[in-house]
Amino acid sequence: MPEPGPRLTPVHDEPGPTVLITGVTGQDGVYLSRLLRRRGARVVGVAPPGAVPPDLCAAYLAEVEVVTLDICEADDVRGLVDAVRPDEVYNLAAVSSVARSWAEPDLTFAVNHRAVETLVFALLELRDRTGHEARFFQASSAEVTGSAAHSPYAEAKAAAEEVVRQARDRRGLHACSARLYNHESPLRTETFVTGKITRGAAEIAAGARTELRLGNLDVSRDWGFAGDYVDAIARMVGLDEPQDLAIGTGTVHRLADLLEVAFAAAGIDDPSAYVVTDPELVRPADTAVLVADPEPAAAALGWRATTSFEDLVRHMVAVDQERIRTGVEHDLRYLDGSARLEQ
Repeated sequence: MPEPGPRLTPVHDEPGPTVLITGVTGQDGVYLSRLLRRRGARVVGVAPPGAVPPDLCAAYLAEVEVVTLDICEADDVRGLVDAVRPDEVYNLAAVSSVARSWAEPDLTFAVNHRAVETLVFALLELRDRTGHEARFFQASSAEVTGSAAHSPYAEAKAAAEEVVRQARDRRGLHACSARLYNHESPLRTETFVTGKITRGAAEIAAGARTELRLGNLDVSRDWGFAGDYVDAIARMVGLDEPQDLAIGTGTVHRLADLLEVAFAAAGIDDPSAYVVTDPELVRPADTAVLVADPEPAAAALGWRATTSFEDLVRHMVAVDQERIRTGVEHDLRYLDGSARLEQ
């Protein structure tokens, strides 16, 4: 089994369940880890080698046992599952960029599909050998339903959904997957269009840059707050009978709306003076509109998104402005979408 990564505050003898989260240093991993720790769980987080930023871990994951591991290495994954014996597993690790999936299709299928098979089979083997039952959650994507469903990203996510269904229906594993619609937070980096826009608006307002280069502007999305979505994820795993659900706000906004709200939050009335459309940033395929039906999740989980689109975008811009002002990339004050930064 691989050596553990940084263990900033060792956690032992926790009264709650033991939880294993892959992709723990990503946006969803951070929010979910903190939610489950507040609920008394012992959290073991997995991140790939080289993706464990010390400042991020110190700020957000001090009570998480972080292990560095390549989830494409089947023997290492099985060894970790055997050692941890988790009660719940949340697979959030992924090649999460649709654009990147076109450039690296083999890696995308390895991480987004085959690694899911490895995790599921490891849990089934553990159950069959020891009787230890674990619950499994797979983070899927709304992209599997759109006109870009033939992208390597969407195809791999759809294949992973089938792995989950088969494990549940044929082997009796408590397993579910959620088609997560676009969800954002101040942890979004500039590799995502939301992070690119909010940081761009903040930097332009600060005089640090003069333009923002974007790809396809003719898209509309159901954008929500990651802190809300991880609550839905945890509720799904808590269901007596597992089921697959779509998680989203049910409200659609244009990319132009995001630009207007972000630039206005930064004190700029007209973003068009700064936005440049770059053909090289246009994806080979892009779904024009993605919006969730929130009613099945509301009925099954009693869950609805609580953070508005406008509050989410404004908070992201405020955090990016604070980063420019202080030079501090990670701070606990940044995480809560309903909070306001200290002035």
